[in-house]
Amino acid sequence: MLSVKGLESGYGRARVLFGVSLEVGPGQLVCVMGRNGVGKTTLLNTVMGVLPATAGTVTFDGADVTRLKPHERVRLGMGYVPQGHQCFPQLSVLGNLLVTVEAAKQPKEAIDEALDLFPALRPLLKRSAGHLSGGQQQQLAMARALVTRPRMLILDEPTEGIQPSIILEIEAAIERLHTAGLPVLLVEQYLDIALRLADTFVILDGGHVVRTGAAEDLHQEDVRKLLAV
Repeated sequence: MLSVKGLESGYGRARVLFGVSLEVGPGQLVCVMGRNGVGKTTLLNTVMGVLPATAGTVTFDGADVTRLKPHERVRLGMGYVPQGHQCFPQLSVLGNLLVTVEAAKQPKEAIDEALDLFPALRPLLKRSAGHLSGGQQQQLAMARALVTRPRMLILDEPTEGIQPSIILEIEAAIERLHTAGLPVLLVEQYLDIALRLADTFVILDGGHVVRTGAAEDLHQEDVRKLLAV
């Protein structure tokens, strides 16, 4: 479904990614892990076209998307939830969903589908998104990505800075999507969540892929050392 080969990217003259390669197969959940500052967000931003690739390729469902703009990748079915609970703070929860579903040219039924995964948002539909808690804003950000009816979901640390009860709700939603067969590329900081959700993992260090494996390999001591702060 998604193939990243030899990807390089960075900011100005500062290169951050060095020949990163990974694969996400149909229905697979791949977790990208690593310490802070190793290139995880840069990787996702480059996969989505927010940052240009300076070398390598990104292929989605057999099509080379390396030079496409982010909205063109979304149109092809790549749903992205970046770090930071991004939403339109001045709009209501419903307004955020309506703007997104209309821009994606999807039927309004897609909103109900997304809210089924995040029922806690239903009583908040008239509330300004800027007045939501961080966890509620993260749920809204994920719901906005889902109303585009993506064929793959890309998530950048969706549990970061979220209260424990909402972390469990977000994890349950990701698990439901994965069980339903939606491919997911997930950057996740919590080892326990990765163990429960992932099929395979990729560990970055210094912009390089230093370890890959099946989720059960995350128990190994050498893997845990790569993730230790």
